[in-house]
Amino acid sequence: MDLGIMGKVALVTASSKGLGRASGEALAADGAKVIICGRGEETLRATEAGIRSAGGDVHAVVADVTDPATPASLVAEAIRRFGGLDILVANAGGPPPGRALDLTDDQITDAVNANLTTSVRLVRAAVPSMRSAGWGRICCITSWSVKQPMRELSLSNLARTGLWAWAKTAAHDLFASGITLNLACPGPHATDRMLQLGGSDVPMGDPGDFGRLVAFLCSQSAGYISGAAVMVDGAASLGLL
Repeated sequence: MDLGIMGKVALVTASSKGLGRASGEALAADGAKVIICGRGEETLRATEAGIRSAGGDVHAVVADVTDPATPASLVAEAIRRFGGLDILVANAGGPPPGRALDLTDDQITDAVNANLTTSVRLVRAAVPSMRSAGWGRICCITSWSVKQPMRELSLSNLARTGLWAWAKTAAHDLFASGITLNLACPGPHATDRMLQLGGSDVPMGDPGDFGRLVAFLCSQSAGYISGAAVMVDGAASLGLL
């Protein structure tokens, strides 16, 4: 399927490994020019080399996306390097486990900064270029916890459901400008983070399949999908809404 994104410029954050990397690879495979970023230079350069060897047009930037100044600088780098920004995949590493009544104020602040405020900053920085072009695709990678909170991941539940509420309202404001905003909500996938959390009691998904779902949400054909939280969880969540 031709996604219609050949030559589009995409920024994928926290993309040196895991689901961010899979999303960057999928976008590059369909012809997008991709900016990737991550904190660890060695891993990031290996990912950059892998995408390039597969024929992708990619540029890597060593950066911590949770730094308040980073979102605007990454968007500026995309515009400097490729002349604009059409697609944003906002991603950041998930917070540590924790039960709801055990959370400290500092833990809550860190989780909200990483998994809510960082995405808001990225969207704010990306929107002007998209509005100028009259076209844009934004996909925030969150978690299935926006629909089915998990007792041991209270920080993730808190931050990601807050992002979902913000995105639902922001999507309405953006749609008339030709910009869509959706959430991709992964369940357990075979990534380093999943291993750090101790595996999964349900079958784990293939990160490559998840990346292709993100690429579809960023495609021409997905132009009437906006304000959606798409569950990618192998039917593991049981909620109806």
